[in-house]
Amino acid sequence: MSQASYPSDLSDAEWALLEPLIPAPKSGGHPRTTDMRQVCNGIFYLLKTGCQWAYLPKDFPPSSTVYYYYRKWQRQGVWEEINHALRTRCRQSVGKSAEPSVLIADSQSVKTTEKRAKSMASMVVSRSKEDGETC
Repeated sequence: MSQASYPSDLSDAEWALLEPLIPAPKSGGHPRTTDMRQVCNGIFYLLKTGCQWAYLPKDFPPSSTVYYYYRKWQRQGVWEEINHALRTRCRQSVGKSAEPSVLIADSQSVKTTEKRAKSMASMVVSRSKEDGETC
């Protein structure tokens, strides 16, 4: 079966980085017959296009198979491990330490937090007045 090429497909170099991070099949039992590169390509296609699982092109493994691995890896923390490994590799390739040393909170996050606190405080005061309590 010839695979159509999509912009979201992994290049050979990208797959070489990602393949060792994909969990190995369980030992014993029936050997894995699903092409994990195609599963990853299907997941990335879906994430890039925003299509529904049922509309995943037939060039990929069945949508139920792609979804199974996506959810399984999500529950097992595989996506976090992949993100951490790739971030570490990227940082080291430009001469930075493996772990970031600074955290940035944008001003919008701070404003949202302040508004929520004021809103919650006014709700408490309003409810107290309705119940006949004095502050």
